[in-house]
Amino acid sequence: MGVLDGKKPEKVFHFFETIANIPHGSGNVEKISNYLVDFAKERNLKYRQDEKQNVVIWKEGTAGYETSEPVILQGHIDMVAVKTADCIKDMEKEGLDLQVDGDTLSAVNTSLGGDDGIAVAYALAVLDSHDIAHPPVEAVFTSDEEIGLLGANYLDVSDIKGKKLLNMDSEDEGVFTVSCAGGATVECVLPFKTESVSAQVIEIKIDGFAGGHSGVEINKGRANSNCVLGRILLNVFQNVGMRIMTVNGGEKDNAIAKNSEAAIAVLPETVDKAKEIIENTFAEIKDEYKVTDPDAKIQLNVMDEGLSEVLSGPATLSTIIALVNMPNGIQRMNPDMPEMVQTSLNLGVLRTNENNITMSYAVRSSKESEKNYLIEKLRSLTEIFGGEVKVSGAYPGWEYKADSTLRDIAVKAYEMLYSKEPVVEGIHAGLECGLFADKIDGLDAISFGPSMKNVHTTEETLSISSTERTWELLLKILEMLK
Repeated sequence: MGVLDGKKPEKVFHFFETIANIPHGSGNVEKISNYLVDFAKERNLKYRQDEKQNVVIWKEGTAGYETSEPVILQGHIDMVAVKTADCIKDMEKEGLDLQVDGDTLSAVNTSLGGDDGIAVAYALAVLDSHDIAHPPVEAVFTSDEEIGLLGANYLDVSDIKGKKLLNMDSEDEGVFTVSCAGGATVECVLPFKTESVSAQVIEIKIDGFAGGHSGVEINKGRANSNCVLGRILLNVFQNVGMRIMTVNGGEKDNAIAKNSEAAIAVLPETVDKAKEIIENTFAEIKDEYKVTDPDAKIQLNVMDEGLSEVLSGPATLSTIIALVNMPNGIQRMNPDMPEMVQTSLNLGVLRTNENNITMSYAVRSSKESEKNYLIEKLRSLTEIFGGEVKVSGAYPGWEYKADSTLRDIAVKAYEMLYSKEPVVEGIHAGLECGLFADKIDGLDAISFGPSMKNVHTTEETLSISSTERTWELLLKILEMLK
């Protein structure tokens, strides 16, 4: 007896429980990929598996749908595999321990993998069926989405004929996602020379800022501590002779920086004035961000006079000017969906290295031309300061399609089932839909899924009733794609 036996939809939960018993954390997907191949072989379905463990399975359309255009059902086979500190399970080798509490499905002391195991289960249930009306199906199961969309980026789509894609990697029932941002990591490298000076050192530490995801929460108006630090240093530089020793802040390029620090050298006779400027500037900023970042705080530590290795005067100036004037935050909202951010960037990581300072940005846009322009803007500004730019991890955006037949069908299907309108929105984060839209000319896509909470954590949950309703919605959409 399985934990999910008797839960509806029965086939969906049967396949979900089967998947849960197969270890499939990111980078460990060979077993689940092979399971999909065996699934196809047992049902005499055409399939393809590539060296990155992506799997594509084809199924002909049912009676009356034989000549309909194919539909792509898509989800990823890897999960974020995390466990509590006291959990002894080896998630590289052992499956999950599912548990049900009323309407809630979770896993004992581990993440659940509803993201995106539920998409895999939905697709397998369709492929296994004999009584579901549907056009020809191309089920695309991609690998290692959670660590950089690696499978989808590698996937060869030359034998995929469908132009309509149902991505089932969303976490809010009743919401259709129809656009997402493309992105890249841009590292601006500013070289510097140093010299020794006799001065007092002021250590500045600011933290307690709210931070957040640089895509989903870039529109919350929160302060970026790296940019705050630049503003403080500019005020000191303009009023007191000073040199930078180090500047550091943030943790990841895609996270809004919430803590930063600097060490600066000033003459002993200007220490008190420098401290006053720093404290007053921070007080102004804290007042400006009192709603979004109420817990922001500053700490100063003054060292005794001594010989210190500092950045040269030109390097100190270029670092401050770069911190203050390089773009950061929202650059443009989406004209088709005015409440959605279209283009942004985030100074997520600031580091002082042996002979350079690096400023790492997460650049995002659902408009590829705007993303590329923003990268070139960073490049040109960096080169003015004598630096260079390194671009990595680029992936395309998924632009809003004004005339989406698939979106119209999905909305109509939802209204027919539930007598209310769904939410149609874009997200300012990456989805595999962007890569598919880049690979398949004229692709019409939507993303949807059942309600999940706390994904990627040990508190992850999936609503059982929402899973059933979303299954009904999928079937209705397939029925209407004749």
